[in-house]
Amino acid sequence: MTLEPLISDFYGFEAQLRDHEKEALARLRADLEQHLKPLVNDAWEKAEFPRQIIEVLHQHPTFGELWDETRTGDYSALYGGWTALELARIDASVATYVGVQNGLAMGSIGVCGSAEQRAEWLPRLRSGEIIGAFGLTEPLSGSDSAQGLRTTATPDGDGWVINGQKRWIGNATFSDITIIWAKSTEDGQVKGFIVPTETPGYLATKIERKQALRIVQNADITLTDVRVPNSLKLEKAESFKNTASVLRLTRAEVAWAAVGTAIGAYEAAVAYTKERHQFGKPIAHHQLVQDLLARCLGKITASIALCTRVSQMLDNGEQRDEHASMAKAFATTSMREVVGLCREVLGGNGIVLDYDVARFFADAEALYSYEGTREMNSLIVGRAITGVSAFV
Repeated sequence: MTLEPLISDFYGFEAQLRDHEKEALARLRADLEQHLKPLVNDAWEKAEFPRQIIEVLHQHPTFGELWDETRTGDYSALYGGWTALELARIDASVATYVGVQNGLAMGSIGVCGSAEQRAEWLPRLRSGEIIGAFGLTEPLSGSDSAQGLRTTATPDGDGWVINGQKRWIGNATFSDITIIWAKSTEDGQVKGFIVPTETPGYLATKIERKQALRIVQNADITLTDVRVPNSLKLEKAESFKNTASVLRLTRAEVAWAAVGTAIGAYEAAVAYTKERHQFGKPIAHHQLVQDLLARCLGKITASIALCTRVSQMLDNGEQRDEHASMAKAFATTSMREVVGLCREVLGGNGIVLDYDVARFFADAEALYSYEGTREMNSLIVGRAITGVSAFV
């Protein structure tokens, strides 16, 4: 299958993918256009996740390519970035589902799990047999998770007892397991646990009335004397440094998803300018409209360039926290500007789901904040620039 270039890939960055990666991306693009795109506006309006898309997604090399237990071929981090872009170009919520399942849930087990835990859980998550979630954020703890975590884990015989609350946990209304991060009452360090959601004392409640990423099934989680055996404690999760290692894997792909969200709005806006007539001709003929589109394309192109280099650095073992943080901060800020300009192109129709831009416009607000706010990522970059930490 031939990969047709996107109108938004103005400098042809897709050409840097290898031939088999281009073919895989083309298959994913075709399936998303056929099976997902017709569903997303209705699903967004109803705040429902289209569960039928899960089987389609898990047929692609979108999951598990970082781990020996689940790798299906030779796919680069650059390819992983383009898949995140491609998913978000159709819908940011479905890109978030993949990010949670592949990056956060599988990443936690891949980075912090024992050989036995990896062998048991990674293949099942890769296939979609089970759905995972990632429980770090809490009602009173977000950016300060390293210090402000209030959920506790207490050693008890051959297991642990977990108590606390989590908030904004994606996939959590239908997940089979959730990775719960809790502070040990024994040594005060953050530990990670694989918690089956059927465990007594575990309760997930859907967060209602969201105005962004409405398709994502976020939940509040309450853990009341939840007991897990030692076999479900992530063997290598002994401090927040291990948690940060997982987040490091996903931050750059969130930047790619931000680019995809911007592209989704931009493509819809370009199509609209050729169909909408004002003053006797399509609005694509108007100078001010072309100016808005050119500004959008410039921001998209710069973001693709930044993300491409960050993924190449990851492939080469050169990426550091500040590299991923700069990409996330820049790409999400640019995305926010692009979706605003695209809404401006559509005028009043920019707030109606029928034209897609309204969905991208709303969803951008969530991507702007999660996986590290712009401010927090800027401080990570600032620390690299100056050698001084300014977090507190």
